[in-house]
Amino acid sequence: MVDVTGSDGSVVEPAWLARAEPVHRQLRTGLPADYTGRLRSIFASGARMSVATEGVAVRGVALWRVIENTWEGRRLYVDDLVTDEANCSRGVGRTLLQHLERLAHELQCDVLALDSGTQRTDAHRFYFREGLVIPAFSFRKTLK
Repeated sequence: MVDVTGSDGSVVEPAWLARAEPVHRQLRTGLPADYTGRLRSIFASGARMSVATEGVAVRGVALWRVIENTWEGRRLYVDDLVTDEANCSRGVGRTLLQHLERLAHELQCDVLALDSGTQRTDAHRFYFREGLVIPAFSFRKTLK
């Protein structure tokens, strides 16, 4: 497991950020061509990245941040959690979630949370197996 960003959002592992791109794009196909530039902007707004590795290969990517709100308190929110399609069902997702849960405890979070698209039924089965529950509906209105 490698933390690509430091606690201040700086990229401390640029080579791992570059290696993460093809795996990350498996989930987020609409990321711009300037992947590094976009991610640096996201990191500057509070996001952090961890990657699951095997040798020099990235097997999974987690993009996360700490948020405080009135409903849950302090939460580690996972923007993106993706396992390389070629390595599904090999424990990579579980390893990433365990890493995120450890970080959540270290950062004194009350909750670990994520959203998952309604079409991602395989991911939902995985999240249920890992002990996550659906506490609310997520509503949004696209503005752009």
